Amino acid sequence: MTMDHAAFAQSIFKAQPFSMFLGAELTAAGPDSAEIRVTNRPEIQQQHGFVHGGVLSYLADNALTFAGGLALGGDALTAEYKINYVRPAVGEYVVARAEATVTTRRQAVCQCSVYVVSEQGEERLVAVAQGTIVRAGKQED
Repeated sequence: MTMDHAAFAQSIFKAQPFSMFLGAELTAAGPDSAEIRVTNRPEIQQQHGFVHGGVLSYLADNALTFAGGLALGGDALTAEYKINYVRPAVGEYVVARAEATVTTRRQAVCQCSVYVVSEQGEERLVAVAQGTIVRAGKQED
């Protein structure tokens, strides 16, 4: 049986109230990768007019988790991640692209690049992130 990665990912994505609140879109999903996009607008900017770091962090975290979850073959959670902001995000929209770089039975280590895209379609790197994604399962104390 072959998994339809895009359909599976979309079903989970559409069940995320916070993603829907932000107006985020899952624009691509593969066996070990994901791409999430948010259109820039005043409500997601900080006081200098840049896309807020929290929005960039959300994009990286969620893209990492989708890439890792797809690589692991099911529902997943972020165990940890780190983000580096490299320049202010000013443009039409922001897109995060993540992929699993190493997958074991229990976890996937993933990398993500976050870009701002101009009206002309030019991309500029604004953040990079790495995270460890684990299978979602029964919660134990």
